[in-house]
Amino acid sequence: MSTDTRGAETVPFTITRPTPEATPASFASLGVPDSMAEGLRARSIESPFAIQIATIPDALSGRDVCGKAPTGSGKTLAFGIPLVARVGRGTPKHPKGLVLAPTRELAAQIAKELSLLGASAGLRVATFYGAVGFGPQLDALRRGVDIAVACPGRLTDLVDRRAVSLDQVEMVVIDEADRMADMGFLPVVRRLLDQVPARRQTLLFSATLDGDVDVLVRRYQQNPVRHELATPVESDDTRTHLFWRASSSERVKLTTELVGAHDTSIVFCRTKRGADRLSKQLDRSGIPSEALHGDRSQSQRDRALAAFRSGRVRVLVATDLAARGIHVDDVGCVVHFDVPADHKDYVHRSGRTGRAGSGGNVISLVGEDKVADVRRMQKLLGLAQGIQQPDVEALAGTISRMSSTSPRPRRRDPGLTGPETAPRTAGERSQRPPRHASGAASQRPGRRRRTGSGDWRQADSQQRRRAGSTSRSRSRQARSA
Repeated sequence: MSTDTRGAETVPFTITRPTPEATPASFASLGVPDSMAEGLRARSIESPFAIQIATIPDALSGRDVCGKAPTGSGKTLAFGIPLVARVGRGTPKHPKGLVLAPTRELAAQIAKELSLLGASAGLRVATFYGAVGFGPQLDALRRGVDIAVACPGRLTDLVDRRAVSLDQVEMVVIDEADRMADMGFLPVVRRLLDQVPARRQTLLFSATLDGDVDVLVRRYQQNPVRHELATPVESDDTRTHLFWRASSSERVKLTTELVGAHDTSIVFCRTKRGADRLSKQLDRSGIPSEALHGDRSQSQRDRALAAFRSGRVRVLVATDLAARGIHVDDVGCVVHFDVPADHKDYVHRSGRTGRAGSGGNVISLVGEDKVADVRRMQKLLGLAQGIQQPDVEALAGTISRMSSTSPRPRRRDPGLTGPETAPRTAGERSQRPPRHASGAASQRPGRRRRTGSGDWRQADSQQRRRAGSTSRSRSRQARSA
C-alpha cells in the first residue's frame, strides 16, 4: 500500500477549449488504435465529440487529464478509449485500471462500454457496487480483473475485507466527481486514492471543477492538462427552458399534460414518497410510469430503467440521488415537478434531455414560495426566460410541428451505451409491466432495506450530516431525497 505524497500545492494547468476548426474527421486521427476505431465504426460511432477530440490524444500520451464537461457530452469514450488502450493485465485481487463512479447505474453503463471497447483483446471488466451480494464480485476478483468499475462504498468494503488491493493500479478514472462531492463520497474517494501508487495516470471528469473537486485535482493529479466544455446553459443549448407558475394543486395536472404531449419524459421530485405518489397518479391517468429512488432495490431499479429504455413505460419519476448517472437517449422532456435545490442540480437534471446535441424541453413548475429561488438560479445560469403562465397547448403545438416537418434522427451517443430505442406503437405505449411484489409501493415509508452495503445509504447519511450544518430546510430536503 502506498500513499500519494503530491500534497495540496498549486498545480499548473494547461487549459484547452476545443474549436470546431480543429475537429478531426475520425477517431483514428486522434491516435485511437485501428482495431478499436474499427470496432467503433461497426457500431456506427464515427465522428468524435468535442470532449473526445480534446482529451483522447493527451490521455493516450500518458498525461493526467482534467475534463470539465456536462452530462451527455460523450465522456465515457473520452476516458474509456485511453483506459482500454493503455491498461495492463490484472492479476487475482490486483486490478490494473480503476474507475470510480457515484451510482450503480452509471458504473454498470461504464463497464458495458469498456467491455465493448476491450472485447477483441479479451479485457476483463467487472463492476463493484452495493445492494447486491458479495459472492460474484469476490469470485471475479479471485479470477483476476483488468479494470474495476466501482462505487466508493462497496470498493471500500472490499478493501477492508482484503478481497482487493489497489497497490498495482496503473490508471485511475474519477467520473462525475462533482456528483460524488454532492453525495458526500469525497472522503472515501480520497482514502481509496491514497492506496493507489503515486506513479499512475489519473483522468478526472466533472461538470464543475471548483470547491472539493478542485482539492482532488490538486492533490491527486500531476501537472494535468485541463480541457473545458461549456455547460448546456452556457453554450448554444438545443433545449427549450420554460419556467411556469404552478400552485401545488395544479402541478399534478400540468405534469400529466406535459408528459402526455411527449414521447418520453423524466420527472424529478424532491422526495421518495413524492415520486411514488406521482407515479401512481400518472398511472391512474393512463400514462405508464415507474418510480426510481433509493428505497427501491437494485433489481427493481434495473427493471424500471429497462422498461423505460424499451418503451414499455413512457415516464420515469425520479429523485436526484437515484437519477444520477441515468443515461438514456432521446428523452423528449424533463419536468422539474419540485424545483431543484440549486443551479448545479438544475443543470444535471436538465441534461437528461437534449443529449448529444438533440433537442428537448425542460419545464420547471414554480410555486409562489420558490419564485425568488428560481430567479436567483436563472441569474446564475444566464437564463433570462423569467416565469410565465403555463401554456401546454402552445408547447404541444410546437412539438407537433417539429415532429411533422423535421423528425429528429435517432442516433447513438458516442460514449454512452444503452440500446437504440425503436419507435413504439400506440399499443406498446399503453403497456405497463407489473410492479414487483416487493416494490416501493408496498414498503413502509421511511424503512431502509438491509440487503448489501448500498452506496446510496451511505450517501443519504453523509448528505444529511452536511445539510444539518447549513440550514434546517436543506436538512429536511436531504433526509427525504
